[in-house]
Amino acid sequence: MPTMPKRVKYRKAQKGRIRGNATRGNTVAFGDFGLQALEPGMVHARHIEAGRVAAAHFMQREGRIYIRIFPHKPVSRKPLETRMGKGKGEPEFWTAIVKPGTVMFEIGGVNEDVAKAAFLRIAHKMPVKTRFVTRRHGV
Repeated sequence: MPTMPKRVKYRKAQKGRIRGNATRGNTVAFGDFGLQALEPGMVHARHIEAGRVAAAHFMQREGRIYIRIFPHKPVSRKPLETRMGKGKGEPEFWTAIVKPGTVMFEIGGVNEDVAKAAFLRIAHKMPVKTRFVTRRHGV
């Protein structure tokens, strides 16, 4: 089942532009290690689920995976071979808006080598460049 909000105020959203760096959600808060976005982009709900499955399969019920992004934004498409006009298309899929610096996934309860290997598998599924970050204690 795809990840999407239970209900939304408006069914269709405008495209918008992704500007600036992340000011919230840019530190490792729940786990010990994180996967941080280095460029702006729209992360599809399928990308998030694929990353979760890949990491869970690799870690084999060892440690905990935290997903820090959620696909709140609907993206609409018009059907193929449809003439111009006649309004906006229906919502096709849901995306999470990711700014540079956003921590997308976190892992806790495992050592650094396992976390790096799991994040490598997640990073291959993501449409944005990422990097491995660790929690900053005492800040």
